[in-house]
Amino acid sequence: MPAEWAAHGGTWISWPDNLETWPTQIESVRDVWIQMIALLAPHERVYVLVNDERSERQVRARLKIARAATDNVTLLKIPTIDVWMRDYGPTFVTRSAPENPLAFNDWIFNGWGRKYPSYELDERVARELALFLKVPVFKYEIVLEGGSIEVNGAGTCLTTEQCLLNPNRNPQLTRAEIDLFLKDSLGVRHVIWLGEGIVGDDTDGHIDDIARFIDSRIVACVVETNSRDQNYRFLQENYERLQNAVDQNGAKLSVVKLPCPEPVYDRGTRLPASYANFYIANEVVLVPIFDDARDVEALGVLQELFPNRNVHGLRCNEVVAGLGAIHCVTQQQPQPSL
Repeated sequence: MPAEWAAHGGTWISWPDNLETWPTQIESVRDVWIQMIALLAPHERVYVLVNDERSERQVRARLKIARAATDNVTLLKIPTIDVWMRDYGPTFVTRSAPENPLAFNDWIFNGWGRKYPSYELDERVARELALFLKVPVFKYEIVLEGGSIEVNGAGTCLTTEQCLLNPNRNPQLTRAEIDLFLKDSLGVRHVIWLGEGIVGDDTDGHIDDIARFIDSRIVACVVETNSRDQNYRFLQENYERLQNAVDQNGAKLSVVKLPCPEPVYDRGTRLPASYANFYIANEVVLVPIFDDARDVEALGVLQELFPNRNVHGLRCNEVVAGLGAIHCVTQQQPQPSL
């Protein structure tokens, strides 16, 4: 599995149509999708899944109003229940097969531990994309979401115990068996296990809300400085684990702190707002921001870490009410090097 900063052939997203997820915020959420498409399309193809012709017309009209370049935008009528492409969509891998170097892994998606039975219908999306892309598919009989894994492209994978060792995923597998599976399916040699994710994350601690590789040796880790905050202990422990961790060659990692925004709530429920839920694309990085005093600090840290990419903050207060943000709804398709 290539690192996210490796060259992309495209980005996959799904158009928001689920009023159960965003009963009052969906128009604001759709505005963010248009912003994402407009920022990505100048640099790579953007594939947008739409449920029907009505949604397709809506997307085209909104892109026209936004004066967004559409030459690099492909709309596909593939219905989805919701937008969490990172988790139910394909996880792309590359191979040393010159006739077809692109392939993808297709895991079992069980609605984040059977929390949302109706959402399990999105399990079929990866298979439909395989028919469109005409690429080999490695089907694995294991429950796994793309947001639970993070690779550096050189042989190391980051994940969390809270998610992959949770009995609501693969109770029949031991930690050692899951470790071996990650190595085999992702082409990595080393797995770093962190502990728990942030409060409000209904995925049981996905890695993409707490720690992200910036390059093969640098990790950005979210740290809470307020000792009274619910996230403080979890995030401190993860930071300490990363400071003591090594990469696939036994070398120490360089760990950079990302701040936490102040808690974000929706109808009294704390939301999983995190600056770590950014998406690295060709020439740009899209970062969720939250009308918070720490937005500028987080964007500044990430711009320094990505000096050759333009870092864009997208206001995600309404998006995160659906319990995810930018990384959760995007999936990169790598451009294989031939």
